[in-house]
Formats: sequence, C-alpha cells, structure tokens
Amino acid sequence: MPDSKAEIDALARQGQEIAANMAQIASLSAKIWETYLEKQNQDQSQSPDPLNISPVMADMMRAFMENPQEMADSALSLWKDQATIWQQAMAKMLGETPDVEMPEIPEAGKRFAHKDWSENAVFEYLKQSYLLTSGWMQDTVNDIDGLSGPERKKAAFYTRTFAESMNPANFFALNPEVLEATANSNGENLVRGLHMMLEDMERGKGELLIRQTDMDAFKVGRDMAVTPGKVIWQNNILQLIQYAPSTETVYAKPLLFIPPWINKYYVLDLNPKKSLMKYLVGQGYTVFVISWVNPDAAQKDETWDSYLQAVSDAMDICLRETGQKKLHLGSYCIAGTLAGTLLAKLGKTGDKRVASATFFTALMDFVDAGDLQVFVDDKTIAMVDEQMQQGFLPAQTMASAFNMLRSSDLIWSYIVNNYMLGKDPFPFDLLYWNSDSTAMPAKLHHFYLEEFYTRNAFSKGVLTVQDTAVLVSDIKVPAYHLATKEDHIAPAASVYIGAKMMENADIRFVLAGSGHIAGVVNPVAAGKYQYWTNEDLSADTLPEWLETANETAGSWWPDWDRWLKKRSGKKVAKRVPGKVNGCLEDAPGAFVKKRFDV
Repeated sequence: MPDSKAEIDALARQGQEIAANMAQIASLSAKIWETYLEKQNQDQSQSPDPLNISPVMADMMRAFMENPQEMADSALSLWKDQATIWQQAMAKMLGETPDVEMPEIPEAGKRFAHKDWSENAVFEYLKQSYLLTSGWMQDTVNDIDGLSGPERKKAAFYTRTFAESMNPANFFALNPEVLEATANSNGENLVRGLHMMLEDMERGKGELLIRQTDMDAFKVGRDMAVTPGKVIWQNNILQLIQYAPSTETVYAKPLLFIPPWINKYYVLDLNPKKSLMKYLVGQGYTVFVISWVNPDAAQKDETWDSYLQAVSDAMDICLRETGQKKLHLGSYCIAGTLAGTLLAKLGKTGDKRVASATFFTALMDFVDAGDLQVFVDDKTIAMVDEQMQQGFLPAQTMASAFNMLRSSDLIWSYIVNNYMLGKDPFPFDLLYWNSDSTAMPAKLHHFYLEEFYTRNAFSKGVLTVQDTAVLVSDIKVPAYHLATKEDHIAPAASVYIGAKMMENADIRFVLAGSGHIAGVVNPVAAGKYQYWTNEDLSADTLPEWLETANETAGSWWPDWDRWLKKRSGKKVAKRVPGKVNGCLEDAPGAFVKKRFDV
C-alpha cells in the first residue's frame, strides 16, 4: 500500500496515463482493422492460396506418410528432447541445479538478445522449445525421402517461413522485451507502434508496408544518386544518364550500364562513399547508366523485345555522343539476362557495337535460379497474370516477395521493433533503396517468368527474341562475369554454369565474397570481403573451380577496372555530358524519383 499522498497521486496519474493509452490503442486498432477490411473488400477475387503452397504441403505430407518408421523415430526423438528441456526448466523454477544432459539446440540468434531469454526460466524454456521444434521441422523436410529437388526446395522454404512466423519473440505476451517496455512506459510504446502501423497501412493503400528505415532521412537526388550528370535522352521506358567527368582525360570507349528494372538503379550510386558510378568516373571512364521508368498502365504494351530495342537505341545515343564505334556494356541481375539475350542476337547478326560485356550476378541458366524460384510455377504465373490485368504488376507484390526471402530480418524484426516496441527504425540508405520498389510491365514480366524460370529457354537454345533464335553460345564478345558467394537470388554455381556456356567468348569469371548486393556494392575503401580468380574455366562446377582459385582480400572493383582498361583504347579529352545530343535535366532525372507509395 502507498504510504503518502504523493505516492497515491503518482499511482493515480499512472492509472490515468494507462487508461488514456489504452483508449488510444483501442481507437487506433479500430482504424487499422477498418483499413484492412476495406482493402479486403476490394480484393474479394484474390486466390485463397496465392503462392500455390497447397501442392507443396500435399507432397510433403505424402512423403511423411510413405516413411512412417522414419517419422515415428524422428518424432520420438523430438519428444524426448522436449521432455529434457522441460525438466531443466522446472528445476530452475524451483531454484535447483538441473542434472540433465541437454540436447543440441540451434543457435538462438539476435532476436533472443534480451537477458530474460537466458536468465528467466520461463522465457528460456520458450526459446529452447521453439528452437528445438523449428530446427526439427526444417531438418525433417531436408532429410525425408520421397521429395524431388524442386519439391524439397519449396517445402524447405515454406517450412522455414512458417517457423520464423511462429518465433515467440513475434508475440506480445511471449516477448520479455515488449512486456518490459510496455510496463515501463504504461503502454505508450504500443500507442507509438500502432500510429506507425496505421501510417504504414495508409502508405500501402490498405496493405501493410513495413517501414525498414527512417523514410524521412533520405531523398533521391539529395542524399543518394548524387553523382553529377545529365539526362541526355529518354523514351517511354528509360532515361539515359551521362555522368560528368572528374578527370581531365578519359578512355575512348564509353561504358553503358544496364541496371535491373526490378529495382531502382541508384543502388549503384547510394552515396559518394559507396557509389560504383562515382568510382568508374574517377577511373577515367565515360559512364552512362539507364534509369528505368517505374511503370504503370502507360507501359502495358512493353515487352522483352521492346526493352531490348530501348537498350539498343541507348547504345546508339552513347556512341553518337562520344564519337565511338564500340562501347562496353555492363549489366546487373535480371538486366544481365536481358543483356545476354541482346548480345546473343548481336553475335548472331554480326553487330559489332559492343567491345566487351560485364555481368554482375546474372543468370543465363535457370536450372537452379535461387530462392525466387520457389514463387514460380504454372499456377503462380497464372495468378500473377491476374494481378497484372491493368498491364503491370504492382510494386507491392515484388516488395513482399523479396521481404519473404528474409522474413525474420525484413518482416518480423520490424514488426516487433516498430509496432510493439514503438521504436523508429534506424536510418539506413540500403534499406531505403530496398523499400523504393518498382512495378513490372505485364508482358515483359510474364515473358521473363515463362521463358527463363519455367522453360529455361535461353540455356536450352529454344529462345527467340526480336524474331531471332538465340543461344548463349552466340555471345562472342569478351565478358567479365561476377558472382557472389552467398547469393540466394542468383546462386554463384548457376552463374558459373552460364558463364561456361559462352564458349565462343573470352571469359573472366570472378567470385566475390558476401551476397547479391553487398558483394557487388563493395567500395575499395571499405576494405571488406574478398574475391577469387582463376583463369582456368575447365572445371565443371564452381566448387572444383574454387579449389585452384586465388583469393585476394578486399574489393573486386580494381580487378574489373584493370580488365576494362585493357579494352578501352587510348585517352581522349574529357567529355561534357550531352554536348552532342543535348540535355533534358540534371541527374538523377525524373523517372527514378517516382515512388509507388506516395
């Protein structure tokens, strides 16, 4: 009982604050629920199984039923381990020292960093029970007989995604950090969190667009994409940027870089310290980059062929602007696949405009096309087609798919941090770029999924672009292939196979440390990671190639620079952007600034 009037008054104020916060929580929850229902009413035609998970789960259950003894033994082992950790937890609750041999439990990870996950017997048991069960689920799917490679890959992905969603840290009543924050702030953390959730739902027009960074901390053209340059040409689907020189002389042959249209190009120009574009200009190259439009119904008729033609037209502008007959062509991810088909057509038709090609994490062979492959089959393509009836795939769809690939880091950790703890996410330029999603022209996207992910047509030699049948081996220019060791979007082993298919080209294959983004955007000054080189491409597989490869610490950028310089001709006077073709506006231009969530 309180001993003084001051204590009584303090308790009264605390009660009033809690009551006020609870009222706000109820009001905000009602608004969020209303926004959600309104969106659901608009989307009544949506499939109950948009990711086509049911067949995967049916295949997995069939495999379990066909291996009853194996499943029984595995379940018994899990039960025994669960009993052991419960015995340990009960002993701790009674203040005793447990005398049990603990089972091997998977590593807890950063989501269990709060001290109570280790010091409080109840929360420690929740953590251990979850880790044991989720690990068992994923091991079972990986080990059970009777699943094909694609079936196992899909089942493993969705099992992991389900396990991540059931993490006790995701639930208010089971998360000690959230409970502590709620008690200490009288529920104010939940009020702040629900305000953010409502804002994110309104920004997503009824869908929850989880903020992963401070959305007000960055602005394209102010804090990122700031390398000086001019937009010198544009059409319906791209703007062509020419960067201003920073050296008195430049190499004769220019470089045109094609970024993926599945993201904004400025991942290669995040800020002056991380910018690959700035680095290339500083090395004395005349650099052009394509900035793709963020499409809507105006691009409903655009196709793979029209994107090829747009790149070809941009090449002509670059050559006219620099007075050259040849240029270097660089590309990244899906744009590398596009560039591969263009170069194959140029090789087939005898077009000599390209002096060399560079591919960053680009697939030519799609037998193992990374984690995104789990989203692609005939039924999901049909469902995607339904989503694209307006002529384009909404940007939210691709954003959700990429976030699902790392749901623990990109979804659940932010749900807890933002909406339960009420904390603003940390300003991070890469995550701002990641949230700046793009839509896809319907015909272009269908062609990509159907011809590459489903048919693997380019690798098999049954692809036709612009009325020309093309093979990977039709690519005949010197090519620099970069793969990244931990890439889950374009697996390094698959990139290596595609590089070897360019049997009529002089290939340099380089393997960089880290993943799809950090392995590419690795500035020299950072001194991070490493890369491997090996002139001998006779090995059938990447692990065999790696056995005799040389490892070099740091960024691979200087290696690419040395390779390019050998093929770039003599030095000429620096070039003023748009001197021949004229200038439309300052870089980064209008196309890249168009966001889907405003």
